[in-house]
Amino acid sequence: MTAPARLEVKDLRKSYGSVVVLKGVDLAVEAGQVLAFLGANGAGKSTLLNCVSGAQDADTGDILVESASLRGLNPRQVQDQGVAIIYQHFQVFEGLSVAENIFLGHEIRRGGRVDRRAQNRQAQELLDRLGVEDIDPRADLGSLGVGERKVVEIARALRLKPKFLILDEPTASLSDKEAKALHEVIRQAVARDGIGVIYVTHFLDEIHKIADQVTILRDGRILWTRPVGEVSIADMTDAISPDALMTGLDKTPFQADGAEMLQIEDLTTDFVGPINVALHPGEVLGIYGLMGAGRTELLECLSGAAPQSGGRLQIGGTLRRFRTPREAQDQGVALVASDRKEQSLFSSFSAVENLLVPHMGRSPMPRMLRNFNSEGLAFERAARRLNIQPPNPRMQGQRFSGGNAQKIMVSRWLIEGAEIKLLLLDEPTQGVDIGARHELYEALAEVKRKGTTIIVASSDATEICLLADKVMVLGRGQQVALIDNPHDEELLIELAHKAEHGTQQDVPVGEKEMGAMQ
Repeated sequence: MTAPARLEVKDLRKSYGSVVVLKGVDLAVEAGQVLAFLGANGAGKSTLLNCVSGAQDADTGDILVESASLRGLNPRQVQDQGVAIIYQHFQVFEGLSVAENIFLGHEIRRGGRVDRRAQNRQAQELLDRLGVEDIDPRADLGSLGVGERKVVEIARALRLKPKFLILDEPTASLSDKEAKALHEVIRQAVARDGIGVIYVTHFLDEIHKIADQVTILRDGRILWTRPVGEVSIADMTDAISPDALMTGLDKTPFQADGAEMLQIEDLTTDFVGPINVALHPGEVLGIYGLMGAGRTELLECLSGAAPQSGGRLQIGGTLRRFRTPREAQDQGVALVASDRKEQSLFSSFSAVENLLVPHMGRSPMPRMLRNFNSEGLAFERAARRLNIQPPNPRMQGQRFSGGNAQKIMVSRWLIEGAEIKLLLLDEPTQGVDIGARHELYEALAEVKRKGTTIIVASSDATEICLLADKVMVLGRGQQVALIDNPHDEELLIELAHKAEHGTQQDVPVGEKEMGAMQ
């Protein structure tokens, strides 16, 4: 009987200048198994994946597939050797059909022309093999949901018949329903095609649903690899970041003091509203809802990135209607967007430039662009406050891990002189591990204590209950509930799901909800 194919990483080492990232990594995954690969931001996960996929070359060590070395190969050559990778950020294209995306770069041609009929037929066969029934190969990719687009990426990778598939945070932007469907697609691929999967995630609750083995990477080294049945979420949490347990955050009920800082009355956008809520300085509002509920649209309206179609917005007692994010920033309102890559991070800018870019050339820091000492001190303070790793102000933004990039984005509005009155955060810990989450939470607690009003939109009910003094539940753009001192995650989830399956009036309100709702 032939032994299953094996992907091995042997004593892999990688440094960037004086910063040592991989310190002798040994890793193995066999075909027909799913290996969950976990580690804190900055532990070296992204660097290791880049070395395996051919995007970067290691300094020393080796990467083997069935005894054939991948060292020195480019990504296309690595793919030809049977290793495919799907990154967290989408690499599929609107304007093309599902089948065209699946065959992109490897089109079927007849007589010099693309044979779309053959591509549609083979794409359908591939989707059928993955157990996917509701994706039409002829449909434009733009008509698909986020989870369906991830399935198309997996189908494209599997069409080339890889021996191993690397999935980098595949469910980071998916709803619970979409994540469950994606898990089923992965299980089908492993069972039917016998591929091996390296599954990178920060959602510890999905490990037992998808993985056979768990590997922990910490500080550039493998800490341990164990069968999934032998480890608990607590074991994984402690291994990833032993000091990062989500305890110790102040959850004392908020006590209003003085005048309201923010008043929203019957506010509407093209999709969201009417919205009604009032917040005091230092109060945190959580916005919870399923994907598509309108969380992002509401934050974009408050920040001037999307138009307000009706209602009233008052900040500090003054009526406002922002036309641009710059207008909002001038009045002390700032948004940290959920999509760091597309909306926040300048990949070619240095870390310190990313930190200071909204403030350059403006009071109160008109000299920051020209004063390198001041720049360095500002970054040093930010790096110390949020543990940005590596604490290198000149390193390009694209070289930071997801969690550290997010820390830089949040730090933009925490630096001295920013004078933010209202801080808006959309999915602030998306793609961020438990250790970096705790550091972000502590920074937000500090901002709250200084009197900044905060609105956090998140699809994580646990995060909402942990951070918020008050929660607004949205469903289909409608305000479903407003809850003081939230602590019941199940209630939030229940209200959000009910709202998606009916109108606001269809959501039943029992004694439990009545006691919580304003």
